[in-house]
Amino acid sequence: MISWRKHYKRSLLAIVLLLTTSASIYAQGDAKNGEKLFKQNCAACHALDKQLVGPALGGVVDKVKKEANLDTDWLHKWIKDNKSLRASGDKYANEIFEKFNKVEMTPFPNLSDKDIDDILEYTTNPPAAEPAPDAAGAAAAPDPNSIGAIEAAQRESMNSKIILISLLAIGGLLVWLLLKLRQLVKLQQSDELAGLQQTRARSFGEIYAKYHYIGKGLLVVLGIFAAYGIWNWLMWIGVYKGYKPEQPIYFSHRIHAGENKIDCQLCHSSAKYGKVSEIPSMNVCMNCHRNISEYNGKYMEPGKDKAFYDGEIQKIYAATGWDPASQQYTGKTQAVQWTRIHNMPDFVYFNHAQHVVAGETAIINSFNQKNPDAKIDVVCKACHGQIDTMNVVQMANDFTMGWCIECHRTTEVDMTNGYNKEYFKNLHEKLKKQYGSGTKVTVASIGGLECGKCHY
Repeated sequence: MISWRKHYKRSLLAIVLLLTTSASIYAQGDAKNGEKLFKQNCAACHALDKQLVGPALGGVVDKVKKEANLDTDWLHKWIKDNKSLRASGDKYANEIFEKFNKVEMTPFPNLSDKDIDDILEYTTNPPAAEPAPDAAGAAAAPDPNSIGAIEAAQRESMNSKIILISLLAIGGLLVWLLLKLRQLVKLQQSDELAGLQQTRARSFGEIYAKYHYIGKGLLVVLGIFAAYGIWNWLMWIGVYKGYKPEQPIYFSHRIHAGENKIDCQLCHSSAKYGKVSEIPSMNVCMNCHRNISEYNGKYMEPGKDKAFYDGEIQKIYAATGWDPASQQYTGKTQAVQWTRIHNMPDFVYFNHAQHVVAGETAIINSFNQKNPDAKIDVVCKACHGQIDTMNVVQMANDFTMGWCIECHRTTEVDMTNGYNKEYFKNLHEKLKKQYGSGTKVTVASIGGLECGKCHY
């Protein structure tokens, strides 16, 4: 009897220990390293707290245990090669595949068992997020009863008194001036000035007749200034340097091209292969934002916060008809009316591909020689400015005919290019004989100033 009780107590103790440690049987990894591995391998399709392309992975070990009574060995097999697991006839693996639209998960045979344990530990017990620094750098609101707040209130009160005293002084000065003017009027009405009044000119015609040479000279000067003003106004019609309109969906080039180093031509692909660099379609945005449903970057534009950026991403979803909850398109789309910034007149021919591809090296080298303190690494910046620093895109240059001609006159053709070196060999020799050995082959010398090149 005593031995049975002892055995019962030991069994009960074992059950209690098992229950208290069951939540950590699989928690054998390093959550910090798991977080790093998760972001490198899993974050493109998964999040801890919501469904993206794949299911939310927060507490996935418990979920698999409850739904199919499977342990971490099954998760190891699924992560390393889910296709083989499904092919083996595993019921739960095929259910997951069917449930999430038959989107095949990328296998990760390169992950070791330790790596997978670290990832599972992260999904089970994610480390507390480090407090993000205040992006705007704003300090906490001051205590109204603090010494600094009291001194600020006193300064504000003093400034109000100074302004009131100044207004009273100005009012007194105006009263004094009115009195003096009244005295002058009375003086003019006295007999002493009656004779003097008769000798003065009484009309503009009399003044002009007396000083007509000076008047004609002033009219000529005014006419010259007026003509110059009209000419200057006409010359700047259609020049909108600095123009930066608000767009229906806020898009920061600084975040995309600057902070995240996204290549310009990833979105503006036609700039490399076509005449026009069109505005990317919303489907291009969805290539990334199908999985990026919220902004978690470190950079924040002054006056903007995370909620603002998240709201703009939701506008993309509304425009494309994307439902982030079901991870499917609803078919209900909305047109986005973008405001065009750069727009050449109809009588001007400009080919983006010719500049972005054929002239890339020549344009970059020419720009960097002329602007040693503001060198560029991407040909787009030569015309569009430091686009990777702009939160709101603006027209960075004049885009006048004179601006284009000056560029053609000073930009040298890339003679290190084997094709150009051979093609312009005879032209180069001719220019050396005509202008000397130091002459360069510029865009102007190969026809860059011919009217028909840009106007047709």
